[in-house]
Amino acid sequence: MRLQRLLGSLLGAALVVGALSAPPATAAEPARTGGPTCPAPDPATPKQQLRAEWIASVTNIDWPSRTGLTADQQKAELVGWYDEAVALGLNAVVVQVRPTADSFWPSPLEPWSRWLSGQQGVDPGYDPLAFAVAQAHKRNLEFHGWFNPYRISMNTDVSQLVPTHPARLHPDWVIPYGGKLYYDPGLPEVQKFTVDAIMDAVRRYDIDALHFDDYFYPYPVAGQTFADGDTFARYGGAFDSLADWRRDNIDKLISGLSSAIRAEKPWVRFGVSPFAIWRNASTDPEGSPTQGGVQTYDDLYADTRKWVREEWIDYIVPQVYWNIGFTVADYAKLVPWWSDVVAGTDVALFVGQANYKVAAPAQGPPWQDPTEMSKHLTFNRSYPEVGGDIYFSAAQVRANKLGHMSIVKADHYGRPAVPPTAGRLVAAGPRPPVIALSGRTAEGVRLRWAGTDKRSTSYAVYRVAGRWTPCSAVDGRNLVGTVRAGNETLQSFVDRTAARGTAYTYAVTALDRSHNESPASLPRQVR
Repeated sequence: MRLQRLLGSLLGAALVVGALSAPPATAAEPARTGGPTCPAPDPATPKQQLRAEWIASVTNIDWPSRTGLTADQQKAELVGWYDEAVALGLNAVVVQVRPTADSFWPSPLEPWSRWLSGQQGVDPGYDPLAFAVAQAHKRNLEFHGWFNPYRISMNTDVSQLVPTHPARLHPDWVIPYGGKLYYDPGLPEVQKFTVDAIMDAVRRYDIDALHFDDYFYPYPVAGQTFADGDTFARYGGAFDSLADWRRDNIDKLISGLSSAIRAEKPWVRFGVSPFAIWRNASTDPEGSPTQGGVQTYDDLYADTRKWVREEWIDYIVPQVYWNIGFTVADYAKLVPWWSDVVAGTDVALFVGQANYKVAAPAQGPPWQDPTEMSKHLTFNRSYPEVGGDIYFSAAQVRANKLGHMSIVKADHYGRPAVPPTAGRLVAAGPRPPVIALSGRTAEGVRLRWAGTDKRSTSYAVYRVAGRWTPCSAVDGRNLVGTVRAGNETLQSFVDRTAARGTAYTYAVTALDRSHNESPASLPRQVR
């Protein structure tokens, strides 16, 4: 009864909090109508920033580390990746769940992935996608499901596919190329099947985003032809060239999947991580100042710039896998080019980082410099369009060669950050929570609060040494932690970084699943 009375008074106070608390402001904007203008946030400590890593399953790059592991071993491995991500200061994971036209969930359309057991079609004894999503959210990590649209297998041996595989049931859908098998993107049946197979996961699982990498039409292989001439003859009559028709096929995939996602679950974002060169300026004056041997527009038939301009996607992650100063493709020239591409759109820009190149013997001196990766993130600060980074891949993040990720953490991830809100999903945040209890314990300062809005998916905890102001929740330097909303009556957080003998003032905000933030709670001082 005592707890019920306490909660009743707290929830009643929430109405007052909503009226008195100032909502977080953007740079150089008033913290509240008629209120003070807050200083522009320090780009070195952004409050919203994507910090993610790719966890690849194809050929067992990251997870599972090998075939033949038990379900419990696979689970333990994934939890290990997640815990390391949290310790590094990351706030999202991009997990590959449809690597080769097979699945990491019980799909009605495709077989179990061979990268789970070593043999396609074998039930792993649990639902890996359900487990992966739940464990990510438990740690307040965003879960981006990574799907490959057209790749069927890493070899051309059709007999290695289960007899019921769609590629065996529909051999006319399949094109061998470059030692692999692919679905033919020009076939309407393939286009529909691809969207259906992916949307099955979107409908059934609580993923935060759907993610594609750089594979659409395959990368060119010298002396080989992607044999879709008959398909072009049948369906390409409205196009002047094979290239234009192929680009239209990929456009239909991207726009169609975007529409399907937004109709089914509008809060699920759609992101693509392409090869970073759309076109060289020597090919197209609007292209980047690069001399790349591959151009996504011309070679992969992926008009990535168009997808941004049409806002079919919510974020783009160009794989800027080159060092600052690299003549052919300079990191310091590609990031500004992509910043210009996304400017004025609702599409977020994140940068794909090449951890696998650090300390690699075949790479030049910049990649033997332990600070090269950190320099990339420092460079990004000059371009406010850059909203974060994704690292390839988890195994290389763990290897931490030359201590490069330790340097990244020390230089850039000293404070937590909340993933950015997609432009099309910006809205008013939930009602603010109400701090119920606070005090020092042997572990640090413990806060407990009551949520007041069912839209609250997570919470952010702020701390200042001194007086709380309407601008305190704008400054990322004051953010000390984020937690996933639980089912408990009172949520809790322990600030283990609080110094003894120092008086602090705390406040808590609520965030919805798109990271729209509430006004701050009434502050609570702890001595």
